[in-house]
Amino acid sequence: MTISQKEVLKVANLARLQLSPQEAEQMTDQLATILGYVAKLDEIDCRAIAPTTHVLAIENAFRADAMQPSLSQAEALGNGPLQNGEAFVVPRII
Repeated sequence: MTISQKEVLKVANLARLQLSPQEAEQMTDQLATILGYVAKLDEIDCRAIAPTTHVLAIENAFRADAMQPSLSQAEALGNGPLQNGEAFVVPRII
C-alpha cells in the first residue's frame, strides 16, 4: 500500500500540524514503510483462528451483586465539613 504526500499533508492539516516540505517527504516515506508492514498482515491465513477479545481465557472476575447495609443520610452528611441537613453545602461555581 502506498500513500501520497498529498494524503500526508491532508492528514497533517486535520491534525493541525504544519510540516515543512522535508518533514512531509520524510513522513510520507515513514508512513509508506508502516503501511507496507500492515499490508503483510493481509498475507496471513487467519481463517482457522477463532476471533478473540482477549489473549487469555478469562472468566468474569467481578463478584455477584449483593445488597449490603450503607450509611444513613445523617451519617454520610456528618463526614462533610458543611451540610444543611439534606445535602453537602459547596461553594457556588459560576
